[in-house]
Amino acid sequence: MANNPNNPNDPQNQQQMTIELGEKEAEGIYSNLAIISHSPAEFVVDFTRILPGVPKARVHARIVMTPQHAKLLLHALADNIGKYENQYGEVQVDGQHQPFPPGVTNIN
Repeated sequence: MANNPNNPNDPQNQQQMTIELGEKEAEGIYSNLAIISHSPAEFVVDFTRILPGVPKARVHARIVMTPQHAKLLLHALADNIGKYENQYGEVQVDGQHQPFPPGVTNIN
């Protein structure tokens, strides 16, 4: 089969990319709450953490992406959660599927 220059899945058409991870970014940021909002043009994901006895939380990182990249992220997370569960067992989520944890009422 001949090389198709319009097929991005053809290994001959894929470029290599180097991704750098800075020292600060390599430490990571702990988050136990993600707040997601969207407009017609973008998705915004705010990562924060809530702690017992602390009445206020602040956003530690905000990621803005296109709807297409948000959907790709959704698929990548689903794929990786599936792989994780195959290796370690099902992730338990205490039956909670609320937009915000109890007590979170205002997001500024």
